[in-house]
Amino acid sequence: MVGTFRPRRVASAALLGALALGLAACGGEYPNSTFNHYTEYNTAIDALWDKLLFWGTLVFIGVEAGLVYTIFRYRRRPGGATPKQVHGNTALEITWTAIPAVILVFIAIPTVSTIFKTQAKAAPDALQVEVIGHQWWWEFKYPQLGITTANELYLPNGRTVNFQLKTVDVLHSFWIPQMGGKRDLVSNRTNYLWFTPNADLPSSAWNGFCAEFCGASHANMRFRVYTVTPAEFEQWAAHQKQPAVFKAPVVAPAAANAGTTPVQLASLQQGAVGDSSAAPAAPVVPVWAFPKERLDAEFAYTVPTAKLPTAISFDESLLAQGDAERGRQTFSRSSCIGCHAIGGTPFTSPIGPNLTHVGTRYTIAAGLYPNDAKHLAYWIKSAPHMKPGSIMPTVGKGLTDPVRKNVINVGGLTDPEIADIVAYLQALK
Repeated sequence: MVGTFRPRRVASAALLGALALGLAACGGEYPNSTFNHYTEYNTAIDALWDKLLFWGTLVFIGVEAGLVYTIFRYRRRPGGATPKQVHGNTALEITWTAIPAVILVFIAIPTVSTIFKTQAKAAPDALQVEVIGHQWWWEFKYPQLGITTANELYLPNGRTVNFQLKTVDVLHSFWIPQMGGKRDLVSNRTNYLWFTPNADLPSSAWNGFCAEFCGASHANMRFRVYTVTPAEFEQWAAHQKQPAVFKAPVVAPAAANAGTTPVQLASLQQGAVGDSSAAPAAPVVPVWAFPKERLDAEFAYTVPTAKLPTAISFDESLLAQGDAERGRQTFSRSSCIGCHAIGGTPFTSPIGPNLTHVGTRYTIAAGLYPNDAKHLAYWIKSAPHMKPGSIMPTVGKGLTDPVRKNVINVGGLTDPEIADIVAYLQALK
């Protein structure tokens, strides 16, 4: 069968393809894009990508041009002679072997160079952060500072951060798309990753994810990253080093308030939560966390969007009556102390997230829900209903645990007791 070349049909197909490419390029913000230069890590990776894309495009154009030329030049024509059979062409075979070899050299050199650059050891003065993956939440330890927190990671701009990546169960993968990285957490092994947030970055918020399928709630294993100025990081670290307190906020001295926003001025009296009346006097340390007004105004893409389950209910009117002191007492005699640590108290279990300053965090359940009274109450009442596979058991009295299938009676918490615990945890600033 002899084909007919139809320019209009080809032009229509080309126009349709160009329109599709144009529409694909339309869009707004890309909060999880990796094509940024916010760290030397993703600058190097992006440069490598550009080189590979350039050489790959050249190869594609050359191969396709040769293919199209061959199709049209040697296509079947009416009355055409039978093509001559060719059994080999040494010069041609050497050429098409040499050209890919040369191209591979141009690809291999920058690739190997980037691998060595990103796999090198971090600078000796780097901030050390131990990242521990759990099913399904993130634990962050700052061994140089004596700080342990969960699911929210603070990094100072302009300082190299060296991450020690570990897992306590299955494989996970630590990934902050806009900062670069993505490295696996492997059982019985410590992997390393380092980068330096640009010194001129403004205080910013970023999404973090687990990028290795790790079970039922893999997609719910998120975390939040805040890159802040060195001064802001020092403020945050100084507060995080303090034991948990839940007394009423007091006004910090004017000298300590210089240059801070109203959100940052909230200060709490020092003292052990377990016995606030006997606590010795100590300097007031201002509470500092990433400004919520900036988070709400500029980083809408970090707001959790998960919906509350319909399988459980909670009397939300009780939240206004919650009492932090009653909540502390209820917490101290409940099963909560078997899994959670709170600095300055006898509660030291490392099984679940550290709750020392949980009131300053913006999310719970590894970034799945906002850290407000309503979501916290539902989470305490039945975490497995809120997050599939959660090892935190149901504690709401009378409920059936969806994983263990047992009805919670002895040791279960009523809605008023949960409201008190919510008040206590929210006061741990």
